[in-house]
Amino acid sequence: MRKLSKKGNMNDRIDTVLRKVRGRMTSYPPGMCPLTLYRSILQISMNQSCGKCVPCRDGLVEVYDLLNQIINGDATFATLDEIEDKCKMIAETSDCAVGVVGANMILESLSEFEDEYRSHIERRRCIENTSQTIPCVTLCPAHVDVPGYIAMIKEEDYEGAIKVIRDRNPLPTACAMICEHPCERKCRRSLIDDPINIRGLKKYAVDSVAADKVPTPEPGAATGKTIGIVGGGPSGLTAAYFLSLMGHEVHIYEEHEKLGGMLRYGIPEYRLPKERLDQDINAIINAGNIKVSNNTKIGKDISFEELRERHDALYIGIGAQIGNRMPVDGADAENVIPAADFLQKVALGEKIDLTGKKVVLIGGGNVAMDAARTAARLNAESIHVFTRKRDDYTALQSEIEAAMQEGVRFRTLLSFLNIEADKETNQVKAVWLQPEIVAEYDNLGMMTTEHSSNYPYRFLCDYLILGVGQRSDAECFEKAGIPVERGRLKADEMCMIKDTPGVFSGGDCVTGPSTAINAIAAGQVAAFNIDEYLGYHHTVRLEASIPPALPNPCIPTGRAEIEEKDPFERRENFDHVELPMTCEEAMRESGRCLRCDHYGCGAMEGGRGE
Repeated sequence: MRKLSKKGNMNDRIDTVLRKVRGRMTSYPPGMCPLTLYRSILQISMNQSCGKCVPCRDGLVEVYDLLNQIINGDATFATLDEIEDKCKMIAETSDCAVGVVGANMILESLSEFEDEYRSHIERRRCIENTSQTIPCVTLCPAHVDVPGYIAMIKEEDYEGAIKVIRDRNPLPTACAMICEHPCERKCRRSLIDDPINIRGLKKYAVDSVAADKVPTPEPGAATGKTIGIVGGGPSGLTAAYFLSLMGHEVHIYEEHEKLGGMLRYGIPEYRLPKERLDQDINAIINAGNIKVSNNTKIGKDISFEELRERHDALYIGIGAQIGNRMPVDGADAENVIPAADFLQKVALGEKIDLTGKKVVLIGGGNVAMDAARTAARLNAESIHVFTRKRDDYTALQSEIEAAMQEGVRFRTLLSFLNIEADKETNQVKAVWLQPEIVAEYDNLGMMTTEHSSNYPYRFLCDYLILGVGQRSDAECFEKAGIPVERGRLKADEMCMIKDTPGVFSGGDCVTGPSTAINAIAAGQVAAFNIDEYLGYHHTVRLEASIPPALPNPCIPTGRAEIEEKDPFERRENFDHVELPMTCEEAMRESGRCLRCDHYGCGAMEGGRGE
């Protein structure tokens, strides 16, 4: 007979359960039916109902039953009208937020997922027969086989791990250092404890074996076709790598002295040491028939028309390296500089001494954080980051925390008005800021603000960095007839430019400033579509065998984090701040992987997708 024991406080026990539920919601797999998600949310609202008012107590249950009919394929379009009418009634007549919010969530779903509702009613199934996908692989823009290379690391086959990564991403070292790791966002390990430290394991692999010491696949037979790549950043390098392995001749045109793009000229040395970046670039250049023309600017050293004549196809991956300025008074003052330009100056070795200077930085993205932390290493007396709202802090939380540790100060709910400059020297003297208050949230859940009744105030500064975005140098391409809209080249999801046969484009110059892994993904897509355009259908051979999956006992364990140097030591120089993961940590961390590539994902025989 089971023995009963006295438990702890009821609220504490419920909080424990809720923490587990949050982990389950966080790891809700991509590819699942959104209507089942809304059904789960609706059931939570039903459970929270106190039962005093009829609209909430009975109405939510009726909506739940109708939603079940749609999910099970037993509904008509009249059912949708009935759900809409009931939810409007509940939202208007419920006594409290439980009923109002629950009903409004379903109303939002009717417009947000109209196509899903229609598919369930007309075809009795989800759009494209939706099924669970491997979260880390799906959420990696380059679709790297994450469970595969983690399994290789577990076997201490680091060369094999790099080969698996490079099957989709030829810049494993750079991504190990600076990737925003979207692959971790819905890691199923969250059901048990915490997501796998995927970036940390990748870093351990490239720390164990240099990327340029790992052989790349043998190139295919020469096709006799040549492709011009404009821009030697992550997108252009990726396209060049895959195209060369397919047997094409590739020629990269780079306007800077060295390849790497923003990886070299935008990411500070303390995050990505350039000798480590060179390991990736060396491997790419040595992979096949790739030629490089550095210090070559299109429109100046060679015309776009001449490029088209030279090559069978072109890929434009020029990135977005020009920092934006703000159209305000005093924007042309001395010591006012866009964050991207500031980082490039430092990367090129220009001596910028901020000793004793009060630095102000406007903006909260990753580039802004890089600029703020760089200013700290240039001996700035103080660094203040200002943003209008909390949503403007789009940088990784770890980057914001690292900046705080290094002495950077943050203020929000302040809108930027104008710049005050000295009339005689034209040096920036101060910025004027308007206090804001939170107004409401828009349809996308983003905070909006409005001016508070407080007067604008003057904040003294000696150096102003504008972290307000970047743009592409697209002028010569626009003159050549390439469609450009708001400074971005217009290309479709296949990286093809409309009405311009043989010309492709992708990365930041198409999407606007984004991440390195998104640029890599664009280069990969472009390479295979250029190959198809040229009349081929090449594949790139993976020269590694992934170990078989073994069941994981699902025992909760701690996540191994990448340790960093002490903040006071970090800000003294530009040395790399991250410390190596130990072998013991890497083995434990790789052992936490649930191998979702084999267990628990996809529409398997006899499974949910049947």
